[in-house]
Amino acid sequence: MNPDSTDPRLIADTGLLDHGGLDISDGGFGAIVLVHGLMGRGRTWRRQIPWLRRYGRVFTFDSANHQGVHAVDASDISTERFVTDLAEILTWIDRGPAVLIGHSMGGLHSWCTTAAYPELVAALVVEDMAPDFRGQTTGTWQPWFSSWPDRFPDLRAAVDMFGDVAGRYFYEAFDDGRLHGSIPVWADIAEEWGTRHFWDEWSAVSVPTLLLEAGFSVTPPGQMAEMAAGKPSASYLRVEGAGHLLHDDAPGVYRGAVEAFLSGPACR
Repeated sequence: MNPDSTDPRLIADTGLLDHGGLDISDGGFGAIVLVHGLMGRGRTWRRQIPWLRRYGRVFTFDSANHQGVHAVDASDISTERFVTDLAEILTWIDRGPAVLIGHSMGGLHSWCTTAAYPELVAALVVEDMAPDFRGQTTGTWQPWFSSWPDRFPDLRAAVDMFGDVAGRYFYEAFDDGRLHGSIPVWADIAEEWGTRHFWDEWSAVSVPTLLLEAGFSVTPPGQMAEMAAGKPSASYLRVEGAGHLLHDDAPGVYRGAVEAFLSGPACR
């Protein structure tokens, strides 16, 4: 099924958007799918979409429990549920194996989808996410969450709260300044990562992969470098001075690394 005939229910549920780009017949990738992180949204990728269109057909979507406050469903927030959702989106797009570019949670879901459905993925970019957060908890986040207002009246209010980069990111994800999901559900999604590891899923990945770690990373020290060290198909770059939202905090370095990867021999 081509994207022009995608099931309208899928578009309505996920906000799936086809941003166009270099098509297969012109040497592009059939699909480059951008997978946002926890508390993010497809539209937070807007600064990366224009230059990524030079490499393939670009798609964004909103993950479950990130689609608006009235679309919260806490009945299944497991990683496997997100993997199934992403595999369904790739199947609906139906433009051959896709390049998945994932930030944080989106990186985890991208490599787990590749492990479970290798026929659907051609290459991966994983930004600031590691396989093993066991023992960590979201409990320390609660006072911070409790300090959030019910609504941020404008971008400046979000920037004052979170800083320039994160403030813009969150405000773009919000619905007119209001949360686009549930903080307790988001915390529970992250809580799962503190109880299990995803090394086995990573071990099953064989496609070319670019691993990007922020200098001020949220990942346990050394894990992303270890991911690359054990896999010849993976390359690794640590971007000193950049925060967790590396693609917006160091956009030039991020773009250069991703463009070199997509145009390099590993992906062609």
